[in-house]
Amino acid sequence: MEASRYRLLDASDVPSPQLLYYPEIIRENTRRAIALAGGAQRLWPHVKTHKSLDLTRMQVGLGITRFKCATFAEAEMAAQAGAQALLLAYPLVGPNVARFVRLAAAYPHVACYALADDLSQLRLLGACARAHGAAASVLLDVNMGMNRTGVAPGEAGAWLRQAAAVPGVRLCGLHCYDGHRHESDPAARAAAVAASLREIDALRARLPADGLDCPIVIMGGTPSFPCHAQRPGVYLSPGTCFVMDYGYARDFPDLPFVPGAAVLTRVVSRPAPGLFTLDLGCKGIGSDPAGPRGLLLDWLDASPLFQSEEHWVFRMDEGAARTPPPVGTELYVLPTHICPTTALYPYVLTVEGGRVLGAWDVTARNRRLTI
Repeated sequence: MEASRYRLLDASDVPSPQLLYYPEIIRENTRRAIALAGGAQRLWPHVKTHKSLDLTRMQVGLGITRFKCATFAEAEMAAQAGAQALLLAYPLVGPNVARFVRLAAAYPHVACYALADDLSQLRLLGACARAHGAAASVLLDVNMGMNRTGVAPGEAGAWLRQAAAVPGVRLCGLHCYDGHRHESDPAARAAAVAASLREIDALRARLPADGLDCPIVIMGGTPSFPCHAQRPGVYLSPGTCFVMDYGYARDFPDLPFVPGAAVLTRVVSRPAPGLFTLDLGCKGIGSDPAGPRGLLLDWLDASPLFQSEEHWVFRMDEGAARTPPPVGTELYVLPTHICPTTALYPYVLTVEGGRVLGAWDVTARNRRLTI
């Protein structure tokens, strides 16, 4: 990946560390996702990667009208950006049950869907909705094997039959997220996706006999959604691919997306021979998953030693033909995981042609806007 497309022509007035977004790349990534999906109307993308009102509006302008959210702030942001439908893709517990009912009431022009996998919480949601003279639209969260949330496909039919009897609830379909599909080989990934979908096909085939319908089926994340795109009648919910990061670009070279974000950092010290320190600690770049936290462009002959809150120490590799960069040198890092990196910044600077054009607020960085 060439650093030239990420480098600022003049960064002298930009304090570091600073997250930079490249709208031209992000716009092209969005177009490629639309092409893979077979149309913008099939995409139901997650906004957790960027949490940006401006970026969501860009996608609405390209024809995407449905969005998936992890927090109420993200849901409000999507509604304000022009979403026609949104899914709050996180279990509702505690006060969030009533918050969802208030969200749906606050944005009557938006079709708001909740996610559920627990009948006791579903009954609370139904009761709250009825108390407000409404019915809550709900998708069943299906556990596709990630074992994070959801009901196993073999138990989903029984769950849906019980859920259909809950007053105040309108069952609308299935949410089938397979975030554990990380096979680098695209053929192996496609085979694993196909195997998991056989259970979903069997479930959907049984529903009409129980008087149940399944009009909405949302499938996939960034690595798997091109596999799901081959199936008609389902929505696709990638998230990371629009901004894209180094981790997915490295692990899934078959995906046609380009990293659209970088962090500007500077060398602040050369504490010992062969070492140099950046002003990019774990408070400036996502610290998950395990392994390298980013790709240091132009300095692939240097390896990270350790990172603390505000410092990241590198060492020149044995046999490197050059010495560490001087103190004050401006460098650029592609984050391994852009989603938690973005959440560390109140705004991102937008860059085109090497120049800063403006700033996009990370609108939903705080977990509450008004609701």
